[in-house]
Amino acid sequence: MLRTGILNPQINSLISRVRHNNLLVIADRGFTYFPQIEIVDISVVDDVPTVLQVFNAVKLNFDICEIYMADEFKLENTAEVQESYSKAVGSIPVTFEPSADMKKRVPQVVGVIRTGDTIQYANMILVSGRV
Repeated sequence: MLRTGILNPQINSLISRVRHNNLLVIADRGFTYFPQIEIVDISVVDDVPTVLQVFNAVKLNFDICEIYMADEFKLENTAEVQESYSKAVGSIPVTFEPSADMKKRVPQVVGVIRTGDTIQYANMILVSGRV
């Protein structure tokens, strides 16, 4: 029985299948549905859990070399929200691009973890690095 780390078996399974340079999405509640992609839906109610809560849990045992986020995140959210993301991301490089371009990457992802987050454009595409 797991005592620490990510306890959700579907998330553990998904993360363990991500390899070097693969992509993984942590999505807000309104993220576009892609029927061909595995989705682990852990949304409960609005903002439970949030993208940042899941990101902070995942990054403990997941080598992230880059993150893609939508340009619109910076336009739609307060400086305080942006700062909370910046702090969580730390030194991991973040590439901001138009949401439409970001979604073009999604067909190549290993899977999506869908949260209940209501922050506009909170979605993160994580690029795995080397362990």
